[in-house]
Amino acid sequence: MRTPCWKDYEIIATGDGYKLERWGNVTLLRPDPQAIWKSSFNLENYKGLCAKYERSETGGGKWLYKGKMPEEWVISYKDLNFKIKPMGFKHTGLFPEQAVNWDLMTDLVKSANREISVLNLFAYTGGATVALAKAGAKVCHVDSSKGMVERAIENVTISNVDRQNTRFIIEDCKKFVEREIRRGKKYDAILMDPPSYGRGPNGEMWKLETELFSLVQLCQNVLSENPLFFLINSYTTGLQPQVLKNILQLTIAKQFKGEVEAYEVGLHTNENGVILPCGNSGIWINK
Repeated sequence: MRTPCWKDYEIIATGDGYKLERWGNVTLLRPDPQAIWKSSFNLENYKGLCAKYERSETGGGKWLYKGKMPEEWVISYKDLNFKIKPMGFKHTGLFPEQAVNWDLMTDLVKSANREISVLNLFAYTGGATVALAKAGAKVCHVDSSKGMVERAIENVTISNVDRQNTRFIIEDCKKFVEREIRRGKKYDAILMDPPSYGRGPNGEMWKLETELFSLVQLCQNVLSENPLFFLINSYTTGLQPQVLKNILQLTIAKQFKGEVEAYEVGLHTNENGVILPCGNSGIWINK
């Protein structure tokens, strides 16, 4: 289990399918399917709670506002800044557990002693894009959602990242990689955070279990002759870290040697000994 160290974010308490979180000065209560134990107190009665996301029995859900709160605000991780805003399907625009991977990747970039070009697929609002570009990498950020890319550009701006280090693309990730192959474009590092399920702009169906292996194989064709790393994130229930390790062993490591590791990602809570699981990651590193 790897878990990052935040100052502007914390999990106050968990249980009964929810997590009580502090995002800067704003406290939110959001559903979490991993928190299946009983909470130590009624989380909804927490003093200072600003909003709760309540699921609907028919699917989806809505935000219920309990007190005054800004429409959006900024939190920081080290020298990185991110805009936070309650959005549909309980999201806030940032996955704080991924800070552990930002640290890992930026350390690799900084120690490479050369310019590193990175392809960030399913890049969402750009947490990794901001971290890597701030570390000096040239990052190509790809996501099919215009709104998410616009938020990523805002995060780059408020983090004072050199815009020459970033390129933003609104497109289906697989189609973009296929086009880069035809162009002969190469990258020194690739990371991807694919959804469990999804649809492309023309209604194409995406299911992680059936598409991930072939996508990694496809991405091999845009790796440079001396790549630095290849990272895969997964939030799909039941897809264990060893699965990600196997995929990287059978593809990237088979072609370039190096080392592969996979691990569960989590977040410490303020409850004694409780770490909340937040998905899995696998990374290949060229050593």
